[in-house]
Amino acid sequence: MIFDTHAHYTDGRFDEDRDDLLRSMAEHGIGQIVEIGASVQSTKDAVALADQYDFIYASVGVHPEDIARLTEEDMTWLAELTKRERVVAVGEIGLDYHYDEPPQDLQKKWFIRQLQVAAQTGMPVLIHSREAAKDTLDIMEEHCAWENGGVIHCFSYSWEIAQKYLEKGFYLGIGGVVTFKNSKKLKEVVEKAPLERIVLETDAPYLAPEPYRGKRNDSSYLTYVVDVVAELKQLEREEVIRVTEENAKKLYRL
Repeated sequence: MIFDTHAHYTDGRFDEDRDDLLRSMAEHGIGQIVEIGASVQSTKDAVALADQYDFIYASVGVHPEDIARLTEEDMTWLAELTKRERVVAVGEIGLDYHYDEPPQDLQKKWFIRQLQVAAQTGMPVLIHSREAAKDTLDIMEEHCAWENGGVIHCFSYSWEIAQKYLEKGFYLGIGGVVTFKNSKKLKEVVEKAPLERIVLETDAPYLAPEPYRGKRNDSSYLTYVVDVVAELKQLEREEVIRVTEENAKKLYRL
């Protein structure tokens, strides 16, 4: 079954139909989902959601847009959360230079600290990197425990950068963007990367694939991503589903 490695079902856009939607996932061919922490509150919510559904796991971490109020006490708290049975990763963490705030130096500080938490606790990491390719890689070269594994979420850079992460044993997170007509660079990455290093993700409720671009995304739409990946790699869709599910289980040690 399809494994959605990155979703945000605690987002308010799911408030009206969250339970019905999640309980329908099996009939849409979705086997497992990882609910992603992106702030202190959404990390708490992700852990609670994973406790509620036996096919959902949680990651814990704070997205670069939400680091302004972080403290060292929060780092201790994140480390404690990684001991919970259904917590499988630290993330999403990283750098986002698309907007001017929070300041880049502050983003770097808390990216490094969360990488250190992951290293100390032996957890894989989920990396958010937007318009920050060099700084992300430079920080990870110094502070990432590569041997614990991880994924570059919503991979958006060139094949040359993809190779650097693949050489380190990381996975590339591929979602709805690969279905967009203007995603030539990402399509090249998918064509060239080994299928054994690709995991599927939605980033729901964001980044819905064609033909739902601009609408609320959910895991059932991953079938459209599977179709494009299968076409690009000239494989049967069942093979794409099988291998990416295996990859996700290896990434999260399930």
